[in-house]
Amino acid sequence: MSDERRLAVLRAIVEDYVETREPVGSKALVERHRLGVSSATIRNDMAALEDEGLITQPHTSAGRVPTDAGYRVFVDRLSTFKPMSLPEKQAIHGFLAGAVDLDDVVDRTVRLMASLTHQVAVMQYPSLTRSTVRHIELIPIAPQRLLVVVIAGTGRVEQRVLETESVLDDAVLGEIRARINAESAGLLLTDAATRLQDLPEQLPAEDRDLVRSIVRALDDALVEEREERVVLAGANNLARFGQDFPDSIGPVLDALEEHVVLLRLLGELSHDPNAVAVRIGSELQHEGLHGTSVVSSGYGSGQDVVAALGVLGPTRMDYPTTMATVRAVARYVSRALDG
Repeated sequence: MSDERRLAVLRAIVEDYVETREPVGSKALVERHRLGVSSATIRNDMAALEDEGLITQPHTSAGRVPTDAGYRVFVDRLSTFKPMSLPEKQAIHGFLAGAVDLDDVVDRTVRLMASLTHQVAVMQYPSLTRSTVRHIELIPIAPQRLLVVVIAGTGRVEQRVLETESVLDDAVLGEIRARINAESAGLLLTDAATRLQDLPEQLPAEDRDLVRSIVRALDDALVEEREERVVLAGANNLARFGQDFPDSIGPVLDALEEHVVLLRLLGELSHDPNAVAVRIGSELQHEGLHGTSVVSSGYGSGQDVVAALGVLGPTRMDYPTTMATVRAVARYVSRALDG
């Protein structure tokens, strides 16, 4: 039996099952696909695929459906993604280009992915530990109260309010602001915080306590890393695929409410900004997600990944189109953040 023909049969079964949700038989394969062999040969190929655990027969005398392993082989053998049309690309660009800040970028992105894929869209906020410092601003909001604003290269903003022992002086704040930005701009936030530890000793004695307080505020900003956020959109899309889940969509919805589960998933899949990662069914460690697949990609600046985004849906998913959409959106988000 030809391995190439066997893979062609598997690909045809996956494509037909995704489109129709009906188990696929040998007669239908011959009629719909130009496989160049008889129904009897196709049946032999299907029997071999079943022996390998790539397809299964859900009912007696029924056609076959892909297993998780079959979907995995199908995805791994994809040579190209389904190309997006020019109008689709322009729609993505136009929709994200109108964002006014990071929160707006995230909100628009998940709504866009949910609309394009008809799945559940998930996006992680940029990680502080992977973000660079764009600017640190010191704003006096009262005679003895200071607002410390950290603006990351991704557009993420963190703010801390400090109570000071002495009345703030604008000229002194200007000098401290200049020194802090000279030491930290362009560095990873974690590296900037480390470098700034030595800054107080380089300044006049009367300014050191204030600078130490500012540096502690920057360290405190990193605590937010333990409370990373994810944003979801399109959970109602799961209702369209109710029959794809063995029991109900309840376990999936329960898992979606556990943001730590989603953060762990996206964290595992976000290391390569140029890759699209796919986890299928039983490959997902959370039992409530075993009937789903997750398609994700990292986003960030250049080769620096700061977080991930993706979609979650049933394993009976149009993988080529979904993978192309997730990759395209991730690239547009990276460009939007760079801008």
